[in-house]
Amino acid sequence: MRRARPEDLPAVLELLEQAALPLQGVEQHLGHFLLEFDGETLVGCAGLEVYGDTGLLRSVVVRPEYRSRGVAGRLVRALLEQARRQGLKSLSLLTTTAEGYFPRYGFARVGREQLPPALHASEEFKGACPDSAVALHLTLG
Repeated sequence: MRRARPEDLPAVLELLEQAALPLQGVEQHLGHFLLEFDGETLVGCAGLEVYGDTGLLRSVVVRPEYRSRGVAGRLVRALLEQARRQGLKSLSLLTTTAEGYFPRYGFARVGREQLPPALHASEEFKGACPDSAVALHLTLG
């Protein structure tokens, strides 16, 4: 696992596109993405957008043939640790498909109006994620 580099952008975008996840904002926040590889093959990624003392967890995806091997869990745990080291007070996310996955890390469902206002600068809030996406929030301790 390692932090994304500029040259990783095409592979990250391809992986997200295959999973039908939003591409908007990825390039601007690529430096806060973590990537997992099998040799030269990108098998999973997870991203973080930082807005002051809060963050948006996004783009958590694993290639289908690598699922159920703990890849997503390693990525999410590493991003949570990264957020804590950066001094973030909370993390939020929007999801249309994984509402049941993130509570194991302490995330709880909330209304979008309860999320930190700073997150509204994210492309995900500006329309990249549909209004039907569920909002989840975690206070970091």
